[in-house]
Amino acid sequence: MKKILTLVMTTLLLCMLTATSFAATSQEKINKERAEIDNLSVQALHRLYAKVPSAENVINSCYAYATLSNTGMKLGLFGSAHGRGLAVNNQTGEKVYMRMQEMGIGLGLGVKEYDLIFVIGTEKAWKAFIAGDIKFASAADASASDGEAGGAIDGASIAANGVWVYQMTKKGLALEASINGTKIYADKKLNQY
Repeated sequence: MKKILTLVMTTLLLCMLTATSFAATSQEKINKERAEIDNLSVQALHRLYAKVPSAENVINSCYAYATLSNTGMKLGLFGSAHGRGLAVNNQTGEKVYMRMQEMGIGLGLGVKEYDLIFVIGTEKAWKAFIAGDIKFASAADASASDGEAGGAIDGASIAANGVWVYQMTKKGLALEASINGTKIYADKKLNQY
């Protein structure tokens, strides 16, 4: 009986140590992925500022912003894209790690890497954005009014009510941001504390 009890206790101890080890490894992976996304966000903003210098003031003075680094593929009639990024509330300092999925139909062939940089103008738009509740409009003009001050956000397209978007490819600013059929949502795993 004593041997069985010792065996059971040893097994339980090993299970507890293994679970702790997996938890630490999982947290390390989360921290590594967060750091990668933070770096991608900084790079996306630097590329944007190099192409559209006025965007730096827009990003610094808006309610919030988000950057998503994406890879898109189009093969024949069907296309898809996926990405990851970071939403930052300039008012509160809150950071939310995001994911993106996009499906599309239309002729094409190829793969492209690009960044989407969202300018979020209001608290309501921020809450809708991080909740994944925004329904994106189709492609829009290359310069959109901010709807409040009567000014324009050069190079940005209207994405939704209170949200504008810059689309940057490795070759520069796209004149049209096609984000129709896009789902952007908070990454539950990366936003755990």
